[in-house]
Amino acid sequence: MAVDFPPSLWADTAPARTPTAPLKGTHETDLVIIGAGFTGLSAAIEAARAGHAVTVVEGKAAGWGASGRNNGQVIPILTAAEPDVWVKRYGAAGERMVQLIGNSASVLFDLVREFGMDAEAEQNGWFQPAHSPGRVKLSEKRVAAWQRYGFPATLKTAAETAEILGSDFWYGGMYNPTGGHINPLALARGMAKAAEGLGATIFEQSPVQSFAREGATWVVRTASGTVKARALILATNAYTGELAPGLAPRIAHSLVPVLSWQMATEPVGDNLRGKIMPGREAVSDTRGDLRFFRYDARNRIITGGAVMGAHNVEARVRAKAARSLAEAFPDLGVPRMTHVWSGYIGMNWDRFPRVHSLGPDGWAWAGCNGRGVALGTSLGRELARAAVGRPVDELALPVTEPQPFAAHGLVRRVAPTYLAWLKRKDHQEYHE
Repeated sequence: MAVDFPPSLWADTAPARTPTAPLKGTHETDLVIIGAGFTGLSAAIEAARAGHAVTVVEGKAAGWGASGRNNGQVIPILTAAEPDVWVKRYGAAGERMVQLIGNSASVLFDLVREFGMDAEAEQNGWFQPAHSPGRVKLSEKRVAAWQRYGFPATLKTAAETAEILGSDFWYGGMYNPTGGHINPLALARGMAKAAEGLGATIFEQSPVQSFAREGATWVVRTASGTVKARALILATNAYTGELAPGLAPRIAHSLVPVLSWQMATEPVGDNLRGKIMPGREAVSDTRGDLRFFRYDARNRIITGGAVMGAHNVEARVRAKAARSLAEAFPDLGVPRMTHVWSGYIGMNWDRFPRVHSLGPDGWAWAGCNGRGVALGTSLGRELARAAVGRPVDELALPVTEPQPFAAHGLVRRVAPTYLAWLKRKDHQEYHE
């Protein structure tokens, strides 16, 4: 049975994977994982390699959701969740979370190398250029903070930034050599193959209708089957309420799924490729209305953007992203986009990811806020360790209760207007 993948560059280029058969009948396992994205598959690898029986239940196919549709940037920091604030909020657990975030890109690339995944992985660094002189102060603050926790962030001058990017459009910025980029759908499929190779069972095309703690057992039910397990991980993030609205409403309503648009240019010729981003870093700047881009394995520039309103969105966001590239890289001209696609990211009110205990040996996290590639992979590993019995006070799991939006439906409808506020903030200098 085929699964329709949303059209994207990744769907056209990732190594093929035939989805597994749907869940039927009753199965028993040590750990059941709902969702076969980066978090769920990373958790499956970690638990299976430790000798535990693992069953993954996926509504569509591995990488079908955000894990297979994103830009593929592997970023070892979060959007607004600064390291000192983690420690202030959560103490020792916050410190462990800072270490997890700071190491998250290396965890992902190490996993790719360990299993020989064909994921177009390039660990060439991640760069966050400052879009105004005042935002250089923000870069300085972030570099100092991550250096205090032992990570190799460095501050680049305007001249160094121009050399890195091949453009004098920015004013300096923060560079981290551990970051980079991947083909995200290829990574998800590679992780699924690795998990299965370690003995995990994956049931795709199996939307979960409910899960519950029944006695000492977690019970997961689909339309045609049941899985009983000692431990459970809910790994659905932005899609928690999309395939089964009643699956975990408190978690689903603590997030606002925001449509994120990605696109790819035609391949860039060698003459410009050697001038524009010659080091092939992943780049996302300090704007709230973010400008982000990097090369793929075929030398296409992978970028994206956001626009307000529902009218003719694809055409408008395509034109906006092309203009942004032309503005930053005049020699490029206004590029033609060959692929445009979209998917949800899970946003919450303060852009801090949340870890939740669902009950004994039951775990979830939510709120990637656009940085789920490296974070989801590392948190999947951490949640697996908790699920198989490692003490929580040894792990990077600052547990909180879900905080649902009081009027979630209304918040979801008005969320796109948030972009207007971000644009206004982009014109304000940073003075702290």
